[in-house]
Amino acid sequence: MNKMEIKSRAKVNITLDVVNKRDDGYHNIRMIMQTIDLYDVLYLEKIAHGIELKTNLPYLPVNKKNIAYKAARLFFDTLGIENEGIRINIKKNIPVSAGLAGGSTNAAAVLVAMNKMYGTGLKTEQLMEMGKKLGADVPYCILGGTALAEGIGDVLTPLPPIPNMLMVLAKPPVSVSTASVYKQLNINTIMARPDTEGVIHAIYNQDVKSIAKGMYNVLEEVTAKRHPVINTIKRIMLDSGALGAIMSGSGPTVFGVFEDKVSARKAVSRLEKVASDIFIVNTYNSNGRER
Repeated sequence: MNKMEIKSRAKVNITLDVVNKRDDGYHNIRMIMQTIDLYDVLYLEKIAHGIELKTNLPYLPVNKKNIAYKAARLFFDTLGIENEGIRINIKKNIPVSAGLAGGSTNAAAVLVAMNKMYGTGLKTEQLMEMGKKLGADVPYCILGGTALAEGIGDVLTPLPPIPNMLMVLAKPPVSVSTASVYKQLNINTIMARPDTEGVIHAIYNQDVKSIAKGMYNVLEEVTAKRHPVINTIKRIMLDSGALGAIMSGSGPTVFGVFEDKVSARKAVSRLEKVASDIFIVNTYNSNGRER
């Protein structure tokens, strides 16, 4: 297979709890992750040698600083593939630095696609193990669907597919560094935590309202202090009829769960004043390999 097109889907965090800080400086977390039907499109083509990367966003790096480039390099080096090359063109739709795993899902898609293109036959678990070397979210992005993530986010337990949920995503015109958010987080001052077990129970019961009401992200305490617009967006969503609304990841994107498109569109019209990127999306529950 010389050419391939693959979708690279975003994720949201239904819950996000930080358990403790590790000796290595990282944090142990416990969170429920969910794929959504917002995606970038990657076009890959075999070439004679080297790695060529292009994107539709002029400010993104197209060299070894880009995680998709790193994924291609890692694949070639791990499999011992020499005298081969790959051209990758990424059409970005997922906002950058938004808490939606846009870079991680690109890297995941590169590993999945190259495994198919080169006929290397690696299983999902092997690709996920490879992905750990690129970033904590990459293994999940390879797995896809609904999952409980623990450790630094790389210890994954698949959960039953979440019931279809209509979401509005809104990213304000600010960018957030995940590393800086965790650096500012004080474990001892966390005021509230998500009931992760309760939300898992609601997922098993396919109870959308209980899932939405149980959504919570402890990192909001840090990011929303820096960017009060996050709370403004949450308030608009809830006032527009959202069953629940939280920030995804380290932010700044906020998403709300809505019962119908009428209330979702009502929220969108009000959010246009404070958000730079707004999407109406559904959850996506096919296996991450079925892109």
